Amino acid sequence: MIDEEIFRLMEEEREHQNKTLSLIASENYTSESVMHALGSVLTNKYAEGVPELRYYKGCKVIDKIENLALERLTRLFDAEAGNVQPHSGTQANMAIYFAVLNPKDYVLSLSTVNGGHLSHGSLINFSGELYNFVHYGVDENGFIDYENVEYLAKKYRPKLIVCGASSYSRIIDFERFKKIAESVDALLMVDMAHIAGLVAAELHPSPVPFADFVTSTTQKTLRGPRGGFILCQKKYERIINKAVFPGIQGGPLMNVIAAKAVCFAEAMTSEFKSYISQVLKNAKEMAEKFSELKFDVVTGGTENHSFVLDLTKFELDGEQFSRMLEEVGINVSKQTVPNDKLGWKQASGVRIGTPAITTRGFDTDACDKLVDLINLVVRDFDGSKEYVKSEVAKLASQFPIYNYNNKHVDD
Repeated sequence: MIDEEIFRLMEEEREHQNKTLSLIASENYTSESVMHALGSVLTNKYAEGVPELRYYKGCKVIDKIENLALERLTRLFDAEAGNVQPHSGTQANMAIYFAVLNPKDYVLSLSTVNGGHLSHGSLINFSGELYNFVHYGVDENGFIDYENVEYLAKKYRPKLIVCGASSYSRIIDFERFKKIAESVDALLMVDMAHIAGLVAAELHPSPVPFADFVTSTTQKTLRGPRGGFILCQKKYERIINKAVFPGIQGGPLMNVIAAKAVCFAEAMTSEFKSYISQVLKNAKEMAEKFSELKFDVVTGGTENHSFVLDLTKFELDGEQFSRMLEEVGINVSKQTVPNDKLGWKQASGVRIGTPAITTRGFDTDACDKLVDLINLVVRDFDGSKEYVKSEVAKLASQFPIYNYNNKHVDD
């Protein structure tokens, strides 16, 4: 059977991705090798359990695949142990919570309004419902307030401290977090979902030497399939594996695990390091260009792949502006700014990320052009809309998505 309706919609989405530009910091484009693994016979196999200890028979080859993924993962990040089964970053975080916390235990994390993730204790998320999260914040310039972290840690003595963010443009001092955690006998978990590719390329400090647990996704800067993983010290391996299965998941997605193994191998190449280097250059260039054009860039710049524009002076909110950009073919995500008064439904800013456009081949000159177009949208949307839409289409055509019609950027 050929499902023509689904095929047509897939082609429609393919064209949409080709003709638009993604500045969504959590999006990227995988290699053809990753997609081949995702669409493979591995999706047919149930493999509950861990390698060599499955609840289903016939897993000898499957065990080899998962062991290879684990070996590559721990080698890539120089970690003692890990788990490649989590279906997402949120489920990786959930596994850590289930492994070391009891309901109502205190946890310290960055608030969502200041850049933390939903799974870091938002009241609309399971994490905020099950545990007593206390949130640290940022100072008036948007930087993590480490003195506030230390004060709250001593006041509440949490069982777990979470660092890492969904939207934070500066390098986090993992060593300082570790010292704070040790001072109150807390465990330290780092969610590096956004910066995993930067860490893998050794172009960003690694949290692995300092954290008891590190969680991540694979689809952002790592440029892999949608999924999650966990890194931990060897002494925690058993409780982590048990928390993932049978604690929060059933059968692992073996096609996704194979695709993760592919992306881990890709992340070990010199080409990947060059790619991440360009991601960082592009983000820095865009942040500086926006500042020159009198935009308010939260923290004044970036040290990673993303940054946030505060739109307050333009009397726009993030929801409005993201819709305006979508109309001209540019996709961004709305984002709260430090101590935002509008809340997440509107948000006072937008988050800008460079992983996806860099995969398409954008250099700093192309990034400058894109910033100029975004500036026109802010200053004169009605008057510039058709021109910007046309120029975005030209840029999209100039930098096609490699894994659809061309060789991958790293090939």
